[in-house]
Formats: sequence, C-alpha cells, structure tokens
Amino acid sequence: MAETKNTIPLWLAVAITVCVSLPFSIWLGRYALPIWAAFIVWAEYFALGAKPSALKIMVPAYFLGVVAATVIMTAYMLLAQALGKGAIVTMGDWSFTYNDAALFITCFVGFCFFIYAMKWFPVTQTGTLPFFNGISMMLAVFFTGAFIKAAPEGIDANLLPLVAGVGAMLAGLLGAFLGWFNVVILFPRPVKGAAEVRSTAVA
Repeated sequence: MAETKNTIPLWLAVAITVCVSLPFSIWLGRYALPIWAAFIVWAEYFALGAKPSALKIMVPAYFLGVVAATVIMTAYMLLAQALGKGAIVTMGDWSFTYNDAALFITCFVGFCFFIYAMKWFPVTQTGTLPFFNGISMMLAVFFTGAFIKAAPEGIDANLLPLVAGVGAMLAGLLGAFLGWFNVVILFPRPVKGAAEVRSTAVA
C-alpha cells in the first residue's frame, strides 16, 4: 500500500467536521438531530478502518440495532399500557410498578431474541460494534426524549419508540457522513519517493 501524508492535520479536520455537524443540531428546530449519537457513529467509522468500504458494514448493522431496540421499546409501551401503572411492591422510598415489570419482561425477552438472531445476519457479526451502538443510541434517544419534538402533536404514545428510532437512524446517517467527510478533508497524498526508498532498503 502506498504511503500517504495528510495535507490537513487531523486536529484541524476534526474541528472543521464538528462545525459542519452543528447546523444539524441547532438550525433544524423541532427536527434537530441528537448530535451526540452522530458522534458515536463517526467514531465507529474510524474504529472500522476509516475507509468507505466500512460504511457497507456499519450502516446496515447500526440500522438493524436501531430496529431491534425500536421493536423492544414498542413492545414495552404496549405491555405497560396493558398492565397499567399501579405499584406491585412498595418498600420505603421505592416501588416496583407494572411499568417496571413491563420493561424488565420486554428487555429480557427482546434482547434474548435479537442477540440470538445475530447469527442469522452476517453483517451484525462483522459489525458487532455498530449493531450494539444502534441499540444503545436508540435507547438513549428514546429515554432522553432527544427527538421527541419531531413527533406530530397528539401522536399515539405507542409510536414514540418509532419516532426515537427515526431520530437515531438519521443521527447515524449523519455520523457516517461525518466520518467519511473527516477523512476526505485530510486530503491524503502519496509520499514522493517512499516506494523507491522501501525498494532500495529491501534490495
């Protein structure tokens, strides 16, 4: 592989990329993206080699993780609604409610299924990191309400996990772009004479 040298230093390229990402967080109003989720995916791009070929693994694996978490959280919302919100056990300053029970049940059953199902999708095996990051980013967006303002007014509460999933996916796409962009603006160029030096050393 030809030796290359960056035209722009990494520290400057990173700063530029951060500034490019900011409008997606501060200028889109109710549709502002959770930029921290995008930064996680940006880091994934570097962890997977910082080459465009990595996108073929990280994007579908990340999306599958988001879908898995969305299904689990939707099941949680439906089960919690069915069980109600009363307390099952109350002791001192804490209580274990039917909502808590619904969360424990759906997370246990759901993650058992989806983690086992990884063996059916080769991309989740080569892309384990983005798959689990897709799960964690969807859960983070959902529980923090980071994309909740994008939901239509009066939306059924059971659809809120879907809204969070869309936010996590859009942030993931932004992060994939940021990773690619960060490397592109380094403007790597071949080091002149590097091949000849190596050839001479080998000879």
